[in-house]
Amino acid sequence: MEAEGVAGNMTEPGYQYRKDRIAHWDNVSDQKNDPQRLGAFYQKLLQKYYRLMVSSGMRILELGCGNGDLLASLKPSFGLGVDFSFNMVKIARDKHPNCCFLQADAHELPLAGPFDIIILSDLVNDLWDVQTVFENLHHLCHPRTRVIINFYSNLWKVPLGVVNWLGKGADLLPQNWLAQNDVINLLKLAGFEAINDRSKILLPLPWGFLAAFFNRFLANIIPFRWFCLTNFIVARPAPGTDAVKVLPSVSVIVPARNEAGNIEDIFKRVPPLGSRTELVFVEGHSTDNTFETIEKMIKNFPDKDARVYRQTGKGKGDAVRLGFEKAKGDILMILDADMTVPPEDLPRFVDAIATNKGEFINGVRLVYPMEDQAMRFFNILGNKFFSLAFSWLLEQPIKDTLCGTKVMWKKDYERLADNRSYFGDFDPFGDFDLLFGAAKLNLKIVEVPVRYRSRIYGDTNISRWRHGWLLLKMVVFAAKRIKFV
Repeated sequence: MEAEGVAGNMTEPGYQYRKDRIAHWDNVSDQKNDPQRLGAFYQKLLQKYYRLMVSSGMRILELGCGNGDLLASLKPSFGLGVDFSFNMVKIARDKHPNCCFLQADAHELPLAGPFDIIILSDLVNDLWDVQTVFENLHHLCHPRTRVIINFYSNLWKVPLGVVNWLGKGADLLPQNWLAQNDVINLLKLAGFEAINDRSKILLPLPWGFLAAFFNRFLANIIPFRWFCLTNFIVARPAPGTDAVKVLPSVSVIVPARNEAGNIEDIFKRVPPLGSRTELVFVEGHSTDNTFETIEKMIKNFPDKDARVYRQTGKGKGDAVRLGFEKAKGDILMILDADMTVPPEDLPRFVDAIATNKGEFINGVRLVYPMEDQAMRFFNILGNKFFSLAFSWLLEQPIKDTLCGTKVMWKKDYERLADNRSYFGDFDPFGDFDLLFGAAKLNLKIVEVPVRYRSRIYGDTNISRWRHGWLLLKMVVFAAKRIKFV
């Protein structure tokens, strides 16, 4: 039931603003439920993009849910839609009995949480007080909640006004015309942190191939993306600064192929991490005595919690997946056996993830000066090119895609593995399987600079040109699965 009186700290003009909008959306509710209306194609596109960002089986709250089509399309384990229009809520309840719907105002939510996903689709343009609505979301969040917002672009103010004036479907009262930076700033003021933002839908009309070409391809390329109809922002509750109350356990996964000369130093140099540190070695068809050396060091260092597995497949990616599967720690991290990233740097990665500064921690070798021969010139150029490409693809800054040290929570890895079928078994390195999966789960990616060292034993397993070609193919692959969809 709609709350009586003035919602929250809303002023009398705000209360009248709300009444006018309730009356408006009640009046247009039947029209908005017409599948043949002009805006129906736009709504279908929104559902498609939200399905890419939200896994099924989540607890989802949608504010300003309208007829409930978007919420139902996401197949939540529990879905709650909230709208202040009585007629909209009635239609939603009739259409989608598997979800729950409540008539209430977003400025004052009589709800208990938490929810995994909170959606505000085309709502912030229509709110009296955007900051208050954002602030009121906190009691509905847990630390891993994702708030996903889409809203109309300023550049579409005139076209939508013309469509509205012609009575062709843009049923809008005067709007808040917010730029992306405006919404990101309001989220920050309300205690949220933006993870990524993107622009979508260049042609919101069902014009077959032309619509597909504009929306799948041109909408992702500058300067065309500047003219998209809607902006998406994914945010999370801003992390606190409190010390970690319970230290997590840590599993260090060490893929090792022809690295016999480095194994003893790994046992000596990996420091204690978290409440418990385990070393999980995965040996990958070495031609030297790497496997036997690991077994020997496990006996020589009985104080170390260490295990070794023989890889059955091929490639570092396969080795990482086996190590992650066998690991028992709360935090999973990769240490390349060549130790070009020093084991002494690992505590800063654990600190970054344990204090919630990030949810996927990626090492960066391209900040500090490198030791001589640590990385050849063309390798550096290639890494810089791919950092730009993947930052564009993943909508988060990625300075170094191939640094072997990557860290994430085991529970997030399990979610990533459950959704791996979207990308498939495509990655021989392992780095991109994790990066793409983390981006698809909307994890906050944070990069930790490290000093990259020269090898002290053995030869690199990376072929500059052959693997560079594979990386280029992965850019195209990712673009098809993440960007041009």
